[in-house]
Amino acid sequence: MKVALKIVSLIAVALSVCWLVIACSGEPKVSQTALFSPDLMADYIYRILKSEREIYGKYVVQRLSETHSIQSSENWERDNALPLPAQVFRMGAELSSQKGSFNYGLISPWNLNENQAPKTEFEQKAMATVLETKLLYKGYQTKDGQKYFSVIYPDKAVTQACVDCHNNHPVHKQRYPDKVFQVGDVMGGILINLPIEE
Repeated sequence: MKVALKIVSLIAVALSVCWLVIACSGEPKVSQTALFSPDLMADYIYRILKSEREIYGKYVVQRLSETHSIQSSENWERDNALPLPAQVFRMGAELSSQKGSFNYGLISPWNLNENQAPKTEFEQKAMATVLETKLLYKGYQTKDGQKYFSVIYPDKAVTQACVDCHNNHPVHKQRYPDKVFQVGDVMGGILINLPIEE
């Protein structure tokens, strides 16, 4: 009973922080002379997103699979299972982007979902740099007439479950048969786009 209460508490905290990120996403565009710099705002948002994803993966998905035989699945609705951490991340990204031009998402040259491939010149250059240096990459870009301060943070595999899921996925095996991830590897990036006023 105590385990279930702790899990529910962790989920409640995770959902609260997700709600905070989504609720704030409809705010006005960031001015380059704002109280917080776009750089600092992106770092704060990244820390929240990374923490939420890690908590969900380690303390919900992994723990429930070990203690209650509840599995996560790419087809979670059909299988009556938990969504994968990347799917929860994407759901939050899709919901938050409905309320303004702020957006975030996962990006990878080894994507399983075509929507998560690097698309713009900035994203391609940034992703290549992140993979080479294992450090974040930041800069300005314009997409659809909107100027953004954009940052790609390295997205590392934090659990064996992440690695196993990607390495064994049929799309991964077909597209990237020679790419075998290990825990700690940079698997792609977390992209944050903050709209900027001119």
